Parts: sequence; C-alpha cells; structure tokens
Amino acid sequence: MLSLLKLYLAQGWRVMFASAAEQGPHRYPLSALGISEHKIALNDSSFEYWLASVNPQAVMFDRFMLEEQFGWRVEQACPQALRILDMEDCHALRDARQRCFNAKVPVDAQALNSELAMREIAAIYRCDITLVISEFEMQLLQQHYQLPASLLCYCPFLLDQPTAESALSYAQRQHFIAIGNFRHAPNWQAVLWLKQQIWPLIRSQLPQAQLHIYGAYPPPKATALHNERDGFCIKGWAEDAIKVLQQARVCLAPLAYGAGLKGKLLDAMRCGTPNVTTRIGAEGMQLEHQAWGGAIADTAEGIADAAVQLYQQHELWQQAQQHGYQLVQQKFALQQHQARIWQQLTQTAAALAEHRQHNFTGLMLRHHAYRSTKFMGQWIEAKTRLAALTQPD
Repeated sequence: MLSLLKLYLAQGWRVMFASAAEQGPHRYPLSALGISEHKIALNDSSFEYWLASVNPQAVMFDRFMLEEQFGWRVEQACPQALRILDMEDCHALRDARQRCFNAKVPVDAQALNSELAMREIAAIYRCDITLVISEFEMQLLQQHYQLPASLLCYCPFLLDQPTAESALSYAQRQHFIAIGNFRHAPNWQAVLWLKQQIWPLIRSQLPQAQLHIYGAYPPPKATALHNERDGFCIKGWAEDAIKVLQQARVCLAPLAYGAGLKGKLLDAMRCGTPNVTTRIGAEGMQLEHQAWGGAIADTAEGIADAAVQLYQQHELWQQAQQHGYQLVQQKFALQQHQARIWQQLTQTAAALAEHRQHNFTGLMLRHHAYRSTKFMGQWIEAKTRLAALTQPD
C-alpha cells in the first residue's frame, strides 16, 4: 500500500487516505508523506457527501470487501472517477488452499469456484482496473476465471531501494528467525509446523541454535509455545523488522498454504538473510532460470536439512545471499515496473467510457449488485438512525 501511495505522489497526484478502521498503535505516519487522512463511517451517507465534495479523478479500494461496501456509493457520488481495486492477494485462492489443506485434499476447480471467489471476481469486473501482485495469480485470473487482460494490471512489490544490505557478516549473525502476523492463518500454521516437526529436526543437529519468532498480536496459544530450553522463542511484536532480520543467519517461512507475495521473504532477501520456504512461499517471487535466495522444500525433513546446511556452510550462505540480492533487484525494483503500470492506468482513465462499454459483464454486475448492496446499506443506515432516536436520554 505504501509503495502504491508513493507511486501516485511521484506522478503529481494529491492523495487522500480514507478508512473506517480504528487507528492502531503501529500505523504509518501518512502525514509525513503529505497524505491527508479521513475517518469515514460504514453504511452512512456522510461518505457520499464527503466524496462528492472532494470529487476525485480516481478511487482505489483496498481489497474486494471495500469495493462491496463502498463501490455503489462511489458510483453515485463520482461516477466518472477511475475505480481501481488493489487486490493485495487472491483471497479466493488462499481460502481454497486453506480449506483443502485442512481437508487433506488437492485444490480443484470446485474449491476455487467458491462463494468467496464469486464475490471477489465480481468486484474485479465492477472496477475499471485491478492491481494484481503475483504473476501466478495473473495467470489464474485469466485462465481459470476467464477475466479479460484489459481489467488486470500486474503490480508486484515496488521498491525504490531494493536492498537494505546489512554490515553484519555470516560470522556476526546467529540463530534462526520466523516473522509474520499471528492473526494471519498461514503464519499460525507455519508456527505450528515449526514447533511440532521442523524445529525438533533442526535442534537435534544444532543444539545451541535458537528460533526467534516475531509477529504482531501473539495470542495466548502462541505464547504458550515459548520454550527457552528448546530454543523456541516467541518474541511477539518487532519494533524494527529489518533490524531483527539483519541479525539472524537464516529466515524460516514454512508456508503450507497462502497466496500473493510474501513480504517476509522479500525483506529477508533485502537484508541479505537467506531463507528456507515452500513452493507456495516462493510462488510469484522467482525469476525463470534464477537461483532462489536460499532453499525451497515442501517437507519437514527437506526444510530442516536445507536450514541446517545454510546455517553451517559459509560459502553456501553467501551464495544464497547474493542470489537474494539479485532476485530483489531484477524483479521488484520500482524502475522495472513504474512506467508500465502508470501507462496502463492513464490509458484506461483516458478512454474510460469506451473501456467500460467493452466490459459488459461489469456493467451488468454493477446494475444488479450495486442495487442490492445499496438497499442493504441504506437499510442498515436507517436502522442505526432509528435506534439512535429511540435511545432513552
């Protein structure tokens, strides 16, 4: 999100950030970038009045659920504004993989064609252009869900400083690290896999090593896994994720399911910290014929063996570090993508009426869906106001 906001600012756009969420303690100071912040309410027509007064040329929704909530209000308040959907990752894919993982069955067409998928794909059709973070998901959206390429824009992580090289050498680093928000189901599953299978295999070969697990919002079930004697250390929130990654020798990200691109792996490679992950963890981040910045394995034994080798072998560790630097530079540097992304956005905006007429499915879905969500939103708003009027003084 920050890289997108900076992209718009770099093109001379004035950016306003509107959210109905409560402001958390770890929020980024957007005012430092010259971005104004606005508190908006769910199911409240005050949003439309505010938006009409602003009259933006473009509106971006952060994930499809926000398009469902606010899309009809945006169309009503500023129908000529370019509607952009920032997908973040394909929620339908992540959901299908999680359900199939729990059921111990392979992902098939039926799993992908869920109710969640119907909502997400419908939101893509209703928008003018959707930013897709992963090449794998670009392919999935076009081949499985049959979405037109004209509605999609490949937009991976965009880094103006691809590397954050650490002065710490192999010898100066120690221990393993795993990092990720505990509220995210794939991250929690990874912690369990580490605790139950992977870490005991690593610890048996490296009895002095420790695994430091960082992440926001650690629940009691996570802190209960902390065991100093076994070197399995739940650290919780990291004030500076880059700093703790730079101090670790190897990053572990054994993701059994998930979608999108993995920011933890990108940060690890930027910091020169080799990683061990799964094929799903590395999905959409690899370059063809380019070595990975560490190792990829899909079994507990394979992950543990690769982790121990990287931890113990200086030369192998240095090679993985350089591969990580190269991958980040070649795949995620801002200059690699900025002109292409901006050209697609501006061309779509310049021919917006024609673009929408060629998207008949989107016209049809807006006609039906916006009316249903509109009336539901208006009903909730009326119910809320009536409840406020009938409250005793």
